[in-house]
Amino acid sequence: MENEDLYKILGVSRTASEDEIKKAYRKLAKKYHPDLNKGDKQAEEKLKSVNKAYEVLSDKNKRAQYDQFGSAEPNFGGGGGGFQGGGGFSGFGDDFDLGDIFGSFFGGFGGRSRASNSPRKGSDVGISISITFEEAAFGCKKSIRYNRVVLCSACSGTGAKNGSSKVRCRTCGGTGQIVLGQRTPFGTIQTSQTCNACGGSGQVIEHPCGVCNGQGRVRSSENLEIEVPAGIDNGQTLNVRGKGNSGVNGGGYGDLHVEVGVRSHPIFSRKNNDVSCEIPITFVQAALGADITVPTLDGKATYHVHEGTQPGDIFRLKGKGIPFIHGSGRGDQLVKAVIEIPRNLSDEQAELLKKFESLSSSKNYQKKKSFLDRIKKLFANW
Repeated sequence: MENEDLYKILGVSRTASEDEIKKAYRKLAKKYHPDLNKGDKQAEEKLKSVNKAYEVLSDKNKRAQYDQFGSAEPNFGGGGGGFQGGGGFSGFGDDFDLGDIFGSFFGGFGGRSRASNSPRKGSDVGISISITFEEAAFGCKKSIRYNRVVLCSACSGTGAKNGSSKVRCRTCGGTGQIVLGQRTPFGTIQTSQTCNACGGSGQVIEHPCGVCNGQGRVRSSENLEIEVPAGIDNGQTLNVRGKGNSGVNGGGYGDLHVEVGVRSHPIFSRKNNDVSCEIPITFVQAALGADITVPTLDGKATYHVHEGTQPGDIFRLKGKGIPFIHGSGRGDQLVKAVIEIPRNLSDEQAELLKKFESLSSSKNYQKKKSFLDRIKKLFANW
């Protein structure tokens, strides 16, 4: 009996139900009954094998033990092989579970069914969107489409066909673990590992859902409208809770991470919450001062350029920049003056400029005067 396959003796599969095992036993017991096989020693031995097989497979605990390590006996003959009268480790007996000992310190071998059955949150999903400079400044709503994993609606996430349910795994007896025994000079050492048949859950699906193929989850294309807050900057990420992939064993959904890319603007640039631009003005406007029209995120604004504005001077428009995200107030707009020197002058324009130059003095050109003074200090004959 030690090397015989008990299922083969009864003529049933390893997944046979209790009723199937009982029916097979009754049929064979009748076939090899002594009253029908008087004096037949072979039939008598057959009946003994059938009775022994039924004794093991009809008992849930013995069957589980047999399925796990091929014997219904708690000690696989431990004690032989190396130590006379072998009794294993003193205090542990012949059949101690090394996995349990290490498990108390390191969490066991191969994980536990509790971990496999525990709810686990779904993973997060990441996508990218592109918005305009103005949309980033003032906020907007965006309709997005993305893929994620959701619970199967056909089976409500169970993975089992409608009208059926998961059943206890026969391989591990519903524990999610199988025990492996190994003979050593110290006796039989047992270690546990995750059951391959059920993946450690302790349950299997006999009739899987036809939509998700027993997975309980399916890939879905989602449409979602998200709110982009005013003031968001390029490269920042929006987190939408609960819109990622579905969890397992009742775990919640992960999150959706939306990375925002802001397209460049033909006029404006941004640093933190300030907006910058360059404005070309004529040298006459710069010299005499003038009211100029400046483009802003809010539209046109009027600004008075002061007399004697120099190239590269920067003036500030308070509160015309980017709103502070999730806050109040706005940054400023910084405008850099770019003084344009006229080209293609007419004869009359040229004569007027020459006359203007002849009437100018050093007090009209302070930078030039300062530069010449420094030169004269360096060069005596200048």
